[in-house]
Amino acid sequence: MNDYFFIITVLVVLAALFGYINVRFLKLPNAIGLMLITILFTFAVFGLSYFDATLLEAERYIIKQIDFKTVLLDVMLSFLLFAGALHTNFQQLKVQRWPVLVFSTFGVLVSTFLVGGAVFFLLKTMGMDISFIYCLLFGALISPTDPIAVLGILKKAGVPKKLEAKIVGESLFNDGVGVVVFLTIFQIALLGTGEVEVFDVFKLFGQEVFGGILLGGILGWGTYKLMKSIDDYDIEVIITLAAVMGGTMIAHSLHLSAPLAMVTAGLVVGNDTVRGSAMSEVTEGYVDKFWELIDILLNTILFVLIGMEMLVLTFEVEYVFAGLMAIPVVLACRYLSLLLPIKVFKKRLDFVPKTNLIMTWGGLRGGISIALALGLTESMERDLFLVITYVVVVFSILVQGLTVGKLVKKVEVK
Repeated sequence: MNDYFFIITVLVVLAALFGYINVRFLKLPNAIGLMLITILFTFAVFGLSYFDATLLEAERYIIKQIDFKTVLLDVMLSFLLFAGALHTNFQQLKVQRWPVLVFSTFGVLVSTFLVGGAVFFLLKTMGMDISFIYCLLFGALISPTDPIAVLGILKKAGVPKKLEAKIVGESLFNDGVGVVVFLTIFQIALLGTGEVEVFDVFKLFGQEVFGGILLGGILGWGTYKLMKSIDDYDIEVIITLAAVMGGTMIAHSLHLSAPLAMVTAGLVVGNDTVRGSAMSEVTEGYVDKFWELIDILLNTILFVLIGMEMLVLTFEVEYVFAGLMAIPVVLACRYLSLLLPIKVFKKRLDFVPKTNLIMTWGGLRGGISIALALGLTESMERDLFLVITYVVVVFSILVQGLTVGKLVKKVEVK
């Protein structure tokens, strides 16, 4: 118990300290600033370890005690996605629902296979003979864009509301879909070992996706009914918290997608009609502020954790080089995966100029990709793909995140 309290305390203190440094001096979007400061801090700790290794050992101890995959995918993601969905412009999302749906399903699947195939050949040219199915797993874990990174940065970049709804809506849903696609390919990778059968793979996909969305709808509707029947902002805030925590436990026990359930529940509770009829103005203010605080706290801790994850990587020169080579590959594959959906919907919906370019550059990768990479087994080339993933994520948040605003201004999307 003391160990967990110590680790949580250290993470919150570091998040507060790094957050303060960022807001006071760097003035970058929180996701970018926190990650940059943590990486620099970790480099400083590495440098200091030549004289005294105490701090490095303490940091290593903290990272080894945290099961990043479980903490993010099973706990933090539900809270973050519910908070993100709660604050999403439901009317804009309703208008853009078809492109959002196609981007987050068809787009993720196409990107998975494009990235998987391209990385398979890339590694072959580098003299690494990696099984195609493991390259597909990498394609699945790197294809979803991260709403946590996307939300904060797009607001600062001044992206038009129509386009913001597409990018944010896509990243909210493609997280859940991406996790399910990853798990499905993971199961296929186990097929050869005789541990699962083909039917199990299809059953898993259908059950996770449709079951998750259905559960989210039921949770959202139940939360709305309970909140409508009382007028007490304290209890109503606790009801939303109970919906997320209880819903996540139910989803895990029934093998449904908790991320998709939480996005659906958040959209139901956050939409204007429900807000108007179930919450008083005071309640609405408290619910929004509470979930904003949860969002900011978990975000700061998450980006500090991503920065510290450097300590568990096996930095071999060829792994880092493969990561750098994978950056343009992942970006090109995302661009190609969006071409067809954008062409299909361009006529019917008012798309802003250079939508594909902005969605490609603004589709940031984050903690979800690292968490999934950490879930690979040793036989699936975990060390190699973890380094490649880390390089792509760091580039995505630090370089793309810092320049997406400039890109928006450059193409004059006002």
